[in-house]
Amino acid sequence: MAEPAATTAAGDALAPHRGLARNLTAPGLVAIGLGATIGAGIFVLTGTAAAQYAGPALSLSFVIGGIACGLVGLCYAELAAMIPEAGSTYTYTRASLGRLPAWIIGWDLVLEFAMAAATVAVGWSGYAQSLAAEFGLHLPPQLAGAPGDGGLVNLPAAGIILALTLLLTRTTREAALINGLLVACKVAIILAFVGVGAAHFRPELWRPFVPENAGSFGAYGWSGVFRGAAVVFFAFVGFETVATAAGECRAPQRDAPVGLIGSLLITTVLYVAMAAVLTGLVPYRDLDVADPVARAVDTIGLPGFATVIKAGALIGLTTSALTALYGQGRIFFAIARDGLLPDVFCRVDPVSRVPVASQVVIGLFTAAVAGLVPIGILGEIVSIGTLLAFSLVCATVLILRRTDPDRARPFRVPAATLTASLGILSCATLMASLPADTWIRLALWLAIGLALYAGYGRRRARLNRSG
Repeated sequence: MAEPAATTAAGDALAPHRGLARNLTAPGLVAIGLGATIGAGIFVLTGTAAAQYAGPALSLSFVIGGIACGLVGLCYAELAAMIPEAGSTYTYTRASLGRLPAWIIGWDLVLEFAMAAATVAVGWSGYAQSLAAEFGLHLPPQLAGAPGDGGLVNLPAAGIILALTLLLTRTTREAALINGLLVACKVAIILAFVGVGAAHFRPELWRPFVPENAGSFGAYGWSGVFRGAAVVFFAFVGFETVATAAGECRAPQRDAPVGLIGSLLITTVLYVAMAAVLTGLVPYRDLDVADPVARAVDTIGLPGFATVIKAGALIGLTTSALTALYGQGRIFFAIARDGLLPDVFCRVDPVSRVPVASQVVIGLFTAAVAGLVPIGILGEIVSIGTLLAFSLVCATVLILRRTDPDRARPFRVPAATLTASLGILSCATLMASLPADTWIRLALWLAIGLALYAGYGRRRARLNRSG
C-alpha cells in the first residue's frame, strides 16, 4: 500500500528544524553556491566534454546547461524559502509525495553528492601532482591514480577528502568562513585566467566551431553539444547544496532565493567565459586530461602565471569538494531524522552542532571512491543523479501548488506551470543525451537503495507512525 504524503505544516517532514545552528546569511549562501559549483565542472570536466563531445562549442553546452538550471533554480528558490529545512530535494519530496519517493530521491542524492566530491577530489589530485612536478616532486605511479587509470589508488584524492571531512566536523561558521575566503581567491584567479587567456586567443582553433559529427550520437555535431551539456551539468550540482544549507540560515525565506539565483548567475557567466577561452588556447582534442586549465596555461608561456593558476585550481576544487561533503552530511541528517537511517546519523554534537557521524561516514565512503574510481565514470554518474533530482524539484513545485495552494510562499516561481514544466523537459532532454551505461549504473544504485528501504527503512517508518 502506498504511504500517505505529508502535505500539511504539521507533517513530520515539515517539523521545526532541530539541532543545527542557524548562522548563515545570504552572502554566505552565495559563497557556498560558488564554492560548490566552481570546481571540477570548470577545472576538470570542461576538458573531457570539449575533447569527447562538443569541441569549441563547449561554451554553448554551458549556455544550455545554464538555461536548464535557471528554470530549476527558480523552483528551488520557491521550495527553499517555503520549506527551509536540511535535506533539500529529499525534504521537498517528503512533503509532497511521502516517504518512499523521498527515500528514492534521498538515495539518489547520496549518489549525487558523494560522487561529486569524489570527482572533484580526482581533479584536485591531477592539479596537485602537476603543481608538485614543477618543484621536482613526483608520486609513485601506483599511488597517483585509480586502478582504471594505471595505478592502484589515487592517494592525493583520498587524502583531500579525509582532510575536508575533519574540517566539517568543526562548526558551520568556521567552515563557511574558510569557504568564503577560498571562493574569493578562486574567482579572482579565474578572472585573471580569462583576461590573460583572451589576449593569447587563437581564432583558428574555433574553426569549425561545431565539429562535424563523427558518426554516432554525442560524438561532436549538435548532438555532441547537448551531450556535452549533460556531462558538464555536473557543474551545477552546487545549487542542491545551497538549498540544503537553507536550514542553517538566519532568515531563510529571504536569503535562500538570493543565494540560489545569485550563485547561478555568477557561475554561468564564469563557465561560459572559461570554456570559450580554454578552447581558444588548446586544440579541443588535446584537452582530455585531468588538468585542462593547467594545459592551457602552459601554452601561454608565462611560468609564474601557470603556477598561480594551478594553485587557484586547487583552491577551487577544494571548496567544491568541501561543499559537496557538507551537503551530503545534511542529507544523511535529514533522512535519519525521519527514521529511514539509524539515529546515529541525526545526532548533533553539542559543541559544534554538526552531525559528526554523518560527516565521518560520508567522508570515509567518498575517500574510498575517489581513490579507486576513474574520473570519467564519476562525472557522468553525478550528472544523471543531479538531473533526476532537479526534475523532481520542478515536479514538487507543481504538486504543492495543487495540494497546498494556501501555504505561505515568500518567493513564488513566475509562471510556475510553464517554468517548472520546461525545467522538467530540459532535464529529461539532457538525461536522454547521456550514455546507456550511465543509466544502467543509476538503475543499479537505485535498486540497492530500494533493497535497503525494504529491509530497514520501511519497518522504521511503520514504527515511527505507530509511535
